[in-house]
Amino acid sequence: MLRHRSRVLFFLLPFLCLAVSPAIAQIKAGNIHVHVTFPDDRAPTVQLKVVLIGDGNQVAETFTNDNGQAQFVNVALGNYQVSVSGSGIQATTSEMFEVDARKGTQSLFIRVKPAENGDAKTVKGASATVAANDLKVPKKASQAFDKATKLIAKQQWQQAIDQLNKALALFPSYAQADNNLAVVYARLGDTAKEREAFQKATAANDHFAPAFVNLARLEMREHNFSGAEADLTKASAADPTDVRTLALLAQAQLLDVHYEDAIASARKVHSLPHNSYALVHYIAARACERLHRLSEAVSELGLFLSEEPTGERARAARQEMAALQQQLH
Repeated sequence: MLRHRSRVLFFLLPFLCLAVSPAIAQIKAGNIHVHVTFPDDRAPTVQLKVVLIGDGNQVAETFTNDNGQAQFVNVALGNYQVSVSGSGIQATTSEMFEVDARKGTQSLFIRVKPAENGDAKTVKGASATVAANDLKVPKKASQAFDKATKLIAKQQWQQAIDQLNKALALFPSYAQADNNLAVVYARLGDTAKEREAFQKATAANDHFAPAFVNLARLEMREHNFSGAEADLTKASAADPTDVRTLALLAQAQLLDVHYEDAIASARKVHSLPHNSYALVHYIAARACERLHRLSEAVSELGLFLSEEPTGERARAARQEMAALQQQLH
């Protein structure tokens, strides 16, 4: 079993990382300040999910504040896109842009269109990742949250903690503030406080998927795969079309020896647009192999290689595929 998990972790190591890792590599990086507006320059009044995409993979995610702004800090040099989605708008992806050593912080302006069948000011249904009460945050709490966001961008961790705690004192059910507080503690390597803050965020809003996902990543780093599976199940229920959450859930289910569930989750990802999530086919292949369904495992590895034909993982997948084919003949 240990050998099995080691091989899985080799393939899936990128999925184990929090959006903001506790250990910051000593490399040059930049900050991205995202401004989201409607065509008439109004800022969205609901919190929207903002995802940073690099080399086809999701690197980090956050949410806009009341002014339609979001921050990504310590982004490694390279080429990226940003996608914006959420209640009441049409999902939008930016053009490619570069984070380079010449720019410390750069601004990115993204215009989004209202959804054709919805009101951009309306939060509907249980699948919303931000509860309606989070949209009624008192002004002073929102201001403290925004100050914390700027301090995080400057890596002034203790001052950011102070402002987030101020926001939470004014509005204890501020799930996003607890979530960001946990991310700061992750930066500082304080796992106990990181976990406590994520748990408070999920208690404040049991439909706030990012906190459940981040808590699950923490649990997976600690090899608590059953806990991670439970949290990712809740996150997926809150946001059922989020392929990254589904892919993480499939991984947790595989490592928690729930093979049928892992296959089902991987195939849900396959049924959705899933660029850069070829690894779900490897997850399904590993689960099929453990269930002695070797022909299905070979098929899943074939799908993996069709989507990720080159690189170290592809070479390892070809070796596994050849070994399975030998067993079938």
